Amino acid sequence: MTQGKLTAEEIARMPRGGPDASWINRRLQTRRPEITDRYDISDELKQKVIGTLDRFGERFGLHTLNAQMVLDQVAELDNPRILELGAGHGGVSAEILRLHPSAEVTVSDLDPASVSNIAASPLGRHPRCTVKLIDATKIDEPENSFDLVVFAVSMHHLPPQDVAQVIADATRVGKKFLVIDLERPSTLGILLAPLMFIPTAVAVMMVSPPSAVPPFLHDSLIGTLRAYSRSAFKALGTAADPDMVVEFAPGTRSLPWIPVVFSRPTGAGESERDNVEQSH
Repeated sequence: MTQGKLTAEEIARMPRGGPDASWINRRLQTRRPEITDRYDISDELKQKVIGTLDRFGERFGLHTLNAQMVLDQVAELDNPRILELGAGHGGVSAEILRLHPSAEVTVSDLDPASVSNIAASPLGRHPRCTVKLIDATKIDEPENSFDLVVFAVSMHHLPPQDVAQVIADATRVGKKFLVIDLERPSTLGILLAPLMFIPTAVAVMMVSPPSAVPPFLHDSLIGTLRAYSRSAFKALGTAADPDMVVEFAPGTRSLPWIPVVFSRPTGAGESERDNVEQSH
């Protein structure tokens, strides 16, 4: 991977707020993992958290909002080929297939338990769906084999050096890479984040038992502290490729999420892309 203007050491040390983050913003971050990232946690608890996230997304229409942002990126294509990374229970991919009559989706996750659950679900049996175990930092797929790669509300789980690698890999296997993730709040916003715990807890109890509230709030706070800023996404895109095109797509006012589109410069890999298209 070409590191561009940043060395590997600079990428690893880059704050979540980006190279231009303030002193206090640099300290309002953590290396502490979310529950779903821990290897000392049982699969049962991980799946409980993932299940709560999935039901939360379904109950409040978040999967549909994310799926629509995905489809906006391939609106000009009749039969888009989409790869979803870090899919969890596959809620976004299921909505993509529901909303688009001919889209083909490869839904993937790093967690074997999640992949097994998806494969055994109605989504896994859908004729336009393929289920795979894929590490987002090591995508073993042919170059330009997808029209779009999407990573929804998961990028903040990864450290900066892994983010740069995911961007490099995703823009190799896909023509465009859409990241939908938490947008890092201002310093004041981070400090005030705990004030949202009460309404968040109430919302969680609408879809899950009270025992799901503590892990959900834990991961919500960790996610806020680990979220990347626009400046960080620009720097990491450049680290993946000095000529990487980084664009911020329209999001939604109802959510503090940011859609970022990464793509190689126009014309890069054009011959390989044409060969892939001709084979379909």
